Amino acid sequence: MPYLDQADLPSVPAGERFRALLARPGILELPGAHNALAGLLAKRAGFEALYLSGAAMTASMGLPDLGIITVDEVCFFIRTIARATALPILVDGDTGHGGVLNAMHMVRAFEEAGAAAVHIEDQDLPKKCGHLNDKRLVEPAEMAAKVAAAKRAARHLVVIARTDAAGVEGIEAAVARAKLYLEAGADAIFPEALTSREMFERFARELPGVPLLANMTEFGRTPYFTAAEFAAMGYRMVIWPVSSLRVAAKAMAGLYAAIRRDGGTMHQLDAMQTRAELYETIGLSAYEALDRSIVATVLPPELRADTPAERAAE
Repeated sequence: MPYLDQADLPSVPAGERFRALLARPGILELPGAHNALAGLLAKRAGFEALYLSGAAMTASMGLPDLGIITVDEVCFFIRTIARATALPILVDGDTGHGGVLNAMHMVRAFEEAGAAAVHIEDQDLPKKCGHLNDKRLVEPAEMAAKVAAAKRAARHLVVIARTDAAGVEGIEAAVARAKLYLEAGADAIFPEALTSREMFERFARELPGVPLLANMTEFGRTPYFTAAEFAAMGYRMVIWPVSSLRVAAKAMAGLYAAIRRDGGTMHQLDAMQTRAELYETIGLSAYEALDRSIVATVLPPELRADTPAERAAE
């Protein structure tokens, strides 16, 4: 159901709602939502928070994930998803979109757009997907300064420090960086591109009590684990960052191939949401009902009457 009335909107800031979910027992499941419709579908499936992936955003814009989109472009995605779902959203902040001051600007802009949390990574620009080769890292002190600046800028936003060091400098360096980022004020740690159960377990042992985020991306370096398996390894959050976009892109590719082959969509109907299902998802009837109620309250009497005689009597 869309949030149409002020009374329906959450009264608690998104960051505080994210912290409350994170404080509950178990692992917080954060499916990727690459646009507002995907967010609504995830909410209907029962998820209580969402993840907004930089790779999914850029791919939906026809661009590679190299840190080339702007803060304002990301804020558009945040606003539309937050407005449609009112769910807390963890947003991919890439490298903070520049230096220390850029990271502060990013945090304030994301928070104003409706984000609940952000993760910042310790790669140098141009950054890459965490599961690719030849990543370059900034110095640990530079990343720690960004984390401290992000925390200084945030009001309620949860700041998560991501380290890509495991695949570049080794697990020991990744743990050392994570500890430094925690000292700088990070609320949680995201160790990216770990390649085995042993690595995940070791990282959790080295950082007892620290909220850790696991990335369960497909076709990457991380083996496939379930949310329950990550929880057993000591992780408090798990994301599936690009899954919704990958499924949607595969389905669209099949659709366009079928139109070229068949001259129409007649053989693709079973793969589509019906008109009724789509309208239910986006809450069309609720918007129409709200429109009718507003019109009824603002029209003058002479325009509310049904017939000329009734209008004359008024």
